[in-house]
Amino acid sequence: MIKSLRPLFLATLLLPFSLSVSAAPINTALPPKVQEALKASKLDGNALSLVLLPLTGPGTPTVYNADVSVNPASTMKLVTTYAALEMLGPTHQWKTEFYTDGTLSNGVLRGNLYLKGGGDPKLNMEKLWLLMRDLRANGVQQVTGDLVLDRSHFVQPQLPVFDDDGNDKNKPFLVRPDSLMVNLKALRFVTRNDGGKILVSVEPPIAAIHINNQVKALSSNKCTGDVLYNPVPDADGGITVTVSGQLGDGCNSQTYLSLLDHPTYTAGAVRAIWQELGGTILGKDRLDVVPGSAKLLAKAYSPDLAEIIRDINKFSNNTMAQQLFLSLGSEFRNEADGDDAKAAQRVIRQWLAKKGITAPHLVMENGSGLSRAERVSAREMAQMLQAAWNSPYQAEFMSSLPLAGMDGTMRKRLKRTALRGEAHIKTGTLNTVRAIAGFSRDSNGNTWVVVAILNDSRPWGASSILDEVLVSMFNQPKLANTSISLRQQ
Repeated sequence: MIKSLRPLFLATLLLPFSLSVSAAPINTALPPKVQEALKASKLDGNALSLVLLPLTGPGTPTVYNADVSVNPASTMKLVTTYAALEMLGPTHQWKTEFYTDGTLSNGVLRGNLYLKGGGDPKLNMEKLWLLMRDLRANGVQQVTGDLVLDRSHFVQPQLPVFDDDGNDKNKPFLVRPDSLMVNLKALRFVTRNDGGKILVSVEPPIAAIHINNQVKALSSNKCTGDVLYNPVPDADGGITVTVSGQLGDGCNSQTYLSLLDHPTYTAGAVRAIWQELGGTILGKDRLDVVPGSAKLLAKAYSPDLAEIIRDINKFSNNTMAQQLFLSLGSEFRNEADGDDAKAAQRVIRQWLAKKGITAPHLVMENGSGLSRAERVSAREMAQMLQAAWNSPYQAEFMSSLPLAGMDGTMRKRLKRTALRGEAHIKTGTLNTVRAIAGFSRDSNGNTWVVVAILNDSRPWGASSILDEVLVSMFNQPKLANTSISLRQQ
């Protein structure tokens, strides 16, 4: 009796996926090759949560350990980006604006210059330069007042500091979101040996950054040896970066660091560009809100959301994902939310509920996966991906995911296998997590949802296990070709 009820019980578990799947048999064991890979890595089978769900053709779903709460790492970005696609729309844009409370005459702006941020995740140096060129084209040459930054667009949450991977707070992937974020707050340092002369440059050339060049030039043209960058805060609020090591003739070294807070970086970038354009700002830098009576001088729009989520998912950009998460919150915030992170959590849960997806395991802190607190189950992630497949924005969503063996965070994986170019997969990595989630085709050309999340204190070698998940899914029994040809006879 008990055995006879088991298929019914398993089918009931799969009801949230689809009616077509619910009547099908369900595999509740790991594929043999995946079991072998886990054993080879000395990992317990319960460390892995797995869902393989056919979308476009025959196949037996696999549901293994799928209803436990796990840390998804960066695969959480799939929830944020898909929710944004449907709630904000693929053509959604962010705007950044210059205002003044003064008067303009003969190139002189007598008053303050306000830069108002709208939360643009991709306000880079090129876009800022174009915006300031428009400001110059509108007749502004000299500003007698202050440079005022308006960062009021987001109601920022108070979240714990994330210090994974070496406790290095200067790593660019740890940059937090901001209403007025420029260039992901990244500084690019380049050191080169030009004929025995060591040159160190920093982009953008922000005045608060000082260079102490201690690099020794080598006569050899072999590019060996390390160049180290050691930042130390100055008493005046600036940062001195001591650059040391050695560098061969004709060689160069570069690194990216995040050393300044958002206001200092943004104001420094604005002043550097304005100086290059031949302009001056006589006043100081400060924070305030644009007055209601202020006049608009220039504005710039971000790329469409469809392009933004491509950057987020292809390259697993944490800061941009957090910007997008807060943008969802700011768009739909109400008085009871408290901050934009709480607002984003609320509206995403409501959005999922409207799709019939209850997600009791879902915990979203910042929407990027760069968190110790974020959680989801493999089943919940698979349900969301199944909904994305049926979404009108399926094409925009899928094109944002890395292609196996070709680009993004999957460019070096499965490169010499039949899966190259067949799988659209988001990866996730923390020091206790390895994860993949997305869509992949099998050997018959049918598409599957794939979710594999491994949580373990020592997940070394686990990426190969997840690759084996994709290979095992791909190797389906061969089916007869039933495609219809439209070729004229």
